[in-house]
Amino acid sequence: MSYDFNADDVFEMAMQIERNGATFYRDAAANIADQNAKEFLLDLAAMEDDHEKTFAAMRKGLGEAEKTQTVFDPQNEAAAYLKALADTRIFFKKEMDTSSLEAILKAAILAEKDSIVFYLGMKDLVPESLGQSRLDDIIKAEMSHIKLLSHRLVATRS
Repeated sequence: MSYDFNADDVFEMAMQIERNGATFYRDAAANIADQNAKEFLLDLAAMEDDHEKTFAAMRKGLGEAEKTQTVFDPQNEAAAYLKALADTRIFFKKEMDTSSLEAILKAAILAEKDSIVFYLGMKDLVPESLGQSRLDDIIKAEMSHIKLLSHRLVATRS
């Protein structure tokens, strides 16, 4: 059985991924002694919080067609499925080295890349009529994270 997602579904997943990212950065900050690095990680967590709010606002602005249910779901199981999908794809509880800022940055860059790949794949599952083009905004936000993280990684190696 094929399942087409709509933009509303993807924004719901994006918001969960941002929450997971914020938790990752806060947990990583708790394990870092260097105050400058700790503040940087907490700033990243705050950015994830802001992105979640941005995605929530974008989600609120979706048209009815972009929120149209694509499957019959009287038990609202799709929401649980989407949360599980987001929780297990990006920034989920896996073995991530948080022993140094460099290791944290590498793990974060990998997670952000994974999120971009995830959203690019989702674009194929969201028909244009259900808001496919809205995923580009999410992808651009994740790309900005990679740029910021990469710059900081390079700076830590200098």
